Amino acid sequence: MIKELSFLTNDANETALLAEKLAKIVKPRDLIFLQGDLGSGKTTYMRGFLRGLNFTGKVKSPSYTLLEQYYLELTINHFDLYRFKDQREWDDAGFNEFINGNDVNVIEWPEKAVDVIPISDLTIFFTYLDDKKRKIVIEGNSSRGRQCIDLLS
Repeated sequence: MIKELSFLTNDANETALLAEKLAKIVKPRDLIFLQGDLGSGKTTYMRGFLRGLNFTGKVKSPSYTLLEQYYLELTINHFDLYRFKDQREWDDAGFNEFINGNDVNVIEWPEKAVDVIPISDLTIFFTYLDDKKRKIVIEGNSSRGRQCIDLLS
């Protein structure tokens, strides 16, 4: 059973603050998908998420590198699959080794590798409403994801 929460954010700061709340409840092994069009707020969300884990450095989208890692109290692996032409690139890059019991994994554009990556605990959908406003829907797809939804509500 999928459980979901829906939010409207009025600007990038509100989007980041929502992400900070999620960061406070993540645990090793959590798998989070970020889905939405270009410019819909995924990278802004990721900045807030990392800020919620006390990261103070620069957060960049891994569109060209495919993976950025952040070694904090938890290891955060931030994937961006936008440039994937074929989902076999996931296996070719050896990314499955990062889906383990130790790390938190956040994947942008997971639909580019849907058949080769596990089902997420949480899927966060971003919808661009105007230059500042976003609709953000968070779905809990597993018992852990549903637990996160309960903690966020």
